[in-house]
Amino acid sequence: MVPVRDGDKGATFAVRVQPRASRNAVAGEMGDALKIALTAPPVGGKANDACVEFLANLLKVPRSSVTITSGESSRNKVIRIAGMRASEVEQRLRAVIG
Repeated sequence: MVPVRDGDKGATFAVRVQPRASRNAVAGEMGDALKIALTAPPVGGKANDACVEFLANLLKVPRSSVTITSGESSRNKVIRIAGMRASEVEQRLRAVIG
């Protein structure tokens, strides 16, 4: 399972984004990161927007609760879910990815 950490403003975890995929999906784990395939291209922030939208839907939280805290111009990103504890995020991730 991907490590999820509690922070002052919410839970954080790492993701690895694969842009220009055939469909939006969780593609497994890569090291300590959740691998996410997205159809959006990595130009003009489209992949970042798609990443935030996908994770908000996946975790059933408002889009405004999901923030990219680092790695906006990289495939490796750190995501913060505001207002949630690490245990809640882990539970929701387990329910979706098994």
